Parts: sequence; C-alpha cells; structure tokens
Amino acid sequence: MKRFFSIDNPVMRVLVKLFDVIALSVIWAVFSVPIFTIGTASTALYATVYHHVRLGEGYLWKTFWESFKENFKRSTLAWLPMLAMILFLIFDIITIRFLIKNGHPLGAIFGVLLVLLLVSAVWAQFLFAYCARFDGTVKDSLRYSFYLLMAHPLRSIGIMLLIFGLAALILVVPGLAILYPAGTVWITSYLIEDVFIKHMSDDDRERTKQELSDHD
Repeated sequence: MKRFFSIDNPVMRVLVKLFDVIALSVIWAVFSVPIFTIGTASTALYATVYHHVRLGEGYLWKTFWESFKENFKRSTLAWLPMLAMILFLIFDIITIRFLIKNGHPLGAIFGVLLVLLLVSAVWAQFLFAYCARFDGTVKDSLRYSFYLLMAHPLRSIGIMLLIFGLAALILVVPGLAILYPAGTVWITSYLIEDVFIKHMSDDDRERTKQELSDHD
C-alpha cells in the first residue's frame, strides 16, 4: 500500500497530473471571468502547463500567479485586438448564417469566415504560448506568433483539429469540460514547442530538447 501512494508510482503520477489539469482549468476559468483578462490567464495557463505540469518545476498556484502578474500588460494588450477580431468574425458568421436561410448570395462567404475564425483560434494559441515562453513587445508577440502559425501549416492544422476535436468530444461527454482548458493546452504544447524549437538558437534548442526529454 505504501508503494502505491509513492510519488514514483506510475498510477500516482497520472493522478497527480490529472489533479493539476483540473485545478488549472478551474483557476483559468476564474481568472477569465472578466473577458479582457482571458489573454493573460491563457498565457499563465501555458506557462504553468509547460513549467509545472511538463517539467515538474515549482508549485502550480505560484507558477500561474507569477506568470499572470508578469505578463498582464503585454498579454492583455495583445489579446484585446484579437478579441475584437474574433467577435467581429462571430458576428459576421451569425449574420451570414441568417442570410443563407433566406437565400442571399452573400451566404457563399460563410465558409471563408468560418475558416478565418478557426485560424484566429490557432493564432491565439500561438500568441499565448509565445507570451508565456519569450520576452518581447506586444507588436513582436502578435507578429511572431502569426509568422509561426503561417510558417508551419501542418502543425497549425494539427492544433486546430485538436482544439475543436476535443471541444466536440465534450458534447458527447460533458464531464470532460473540467479538463478541457488545461488539457488542450497540455496536448497542443507538444506541437507548439516543436515549432518553437525550430526557431531557437543552437544552445537554446539543445537545452530545451534536453529538459523536455528528461521530464516527458
């Protein structure tokens, strides 16, 4: 029995990770209630997933809170224009959907708007991850995250499929919603970090590969 509750036991490690994912999802949801803080909360979520869940560094709450405070200004300023764009696309999609029902010719652009919304969701994922992992200005964060999105289309499509595929799974098993925020970031971080590694300096690339291989 003592060996079962040991932290080295594979079952216990899985349970600890599961608890971390649930706790992080709840914390993220609470900090995202004011919609303008979603960007900062998502940046802190990625930082905590990377440093605490994947690398086993520090404490969950402390890692999240320190990242939230440190990245508040940059992440918020980067998130607000993206939020405006996403809301604009959602409004247009709802409007075009109404036009489609009435046979309006503008209904043909529905698919284009939907694709743009999906791309925006993946861009946001790259943006929050970039803010969590690297320093820079708001302009740099938006520009480089978009560049990474476009420079790696296959991985971007993979991230898109994971985001919306896991969301669709919640429709089948609603209880999985408690795992979705942190769980999705955890899974997509493997693709995102692979992209980041390709653009690092040689020293940073080798160091990052080593620390990830030691803990994943």
